[in-house]
Amino acid sequence: MTISTDDVMKVADLARLTIDDDLRDRLAVQIGSILSYVDTLEKADTTGVEPTTHALSLFNAFREDEVKARKGSGTEKAMENAPASEDGSFVVPKIVGQG
Repeated sequence: MTISTDDVMKVADLARLTIDDDLRDRLAVQIGSILSYVDTLEKADTTGVEPTTHALSLFNAFREDEVKARKGSGTEKAMENAPASEDGSFVVPKIVGQG
C-alpha cells in the first residue's frame, strides 16, 4: 500500500509537527512499508484461533481489598500544628476573588 506525501503532511499538520521535505519523503516510504505488512497479516487464516487479549496467560496478581482499622493521630494532634483552629477544623484566611 502506498501513502502519499500529502497524506504524511496532513497527519503531521494534525499532530502539529513540522516535517522537512526529505523527512516527508522517507516517512511516506516507511509508512507505506508498514501498511503493506499489515495487509499481509490480514491475509493470515485465523479460522479456529481463539481471540486473546495478551500473548501470555496472565492472572490477576492483586490482593483483595481489606478494610484495616488503623488508629489515626486524632484531630487534637493534627490541630497542634495548625496556626489557628476552631471546632476541630483548620482556620484559613478568607479569599475573595478580584473582579
